[in-house]
Amino acid sequence: MNMIVDLRRSHVLSRVRTEGLETTYRRSLKRPKGQTVRSLRIMANLAVANIDAAKDFYTDFLGLGTEEFNMGWVARYTSADTKANIQLVTRDATSPEDAVVSIHTDDVEAAFSEAQDRGYEIVVPLRTEPWGVHRFLVRAPDGNVINVVGHPN
Repeated sequence: MNMIVDLRRSHVLSRVRTEGLETTYRRSLKRPKGQTVRSLRIMANLAVANIDAAKDFYTDFLGLGTEEFNMGWVARYTSADTKANIQLVTRDATSPEDAVVSIHTDDVEAAFSEAQDRGYEIVVPLRTEPWGVHRFLVRAPDGNVINVVGHPN
């Protein structure tokens, strides 16, 4: 039996080959209510005054030479070799507060529901941004604002 875990689509595919025939079973990875958020990636959001002025240090000196995107107020730079990356943020253009990190998850709707159930302060409610991500911002008990984000399938 071969198992393939598809993190973006939140399910496991189990392929079973019997007598030359292959059957695929799909099993959901969704969490029951009350369980923790499944963090797929955590991205530091580094506050900078000007992305263009800061860019050379991160791309040339630190070797994060691949610009994944640059929206003017947020840009992500990644190493082609190691995949290490960082986001530079001047000011979140669509939020009243800046997040210190972005947590990528496979089920942002469940994460939003869980944050509400736990009574955490929602800084920005769940919404789809014009650039396509589905996200909300939540205040951690220590005061940090966290961007919880999912990408549509």
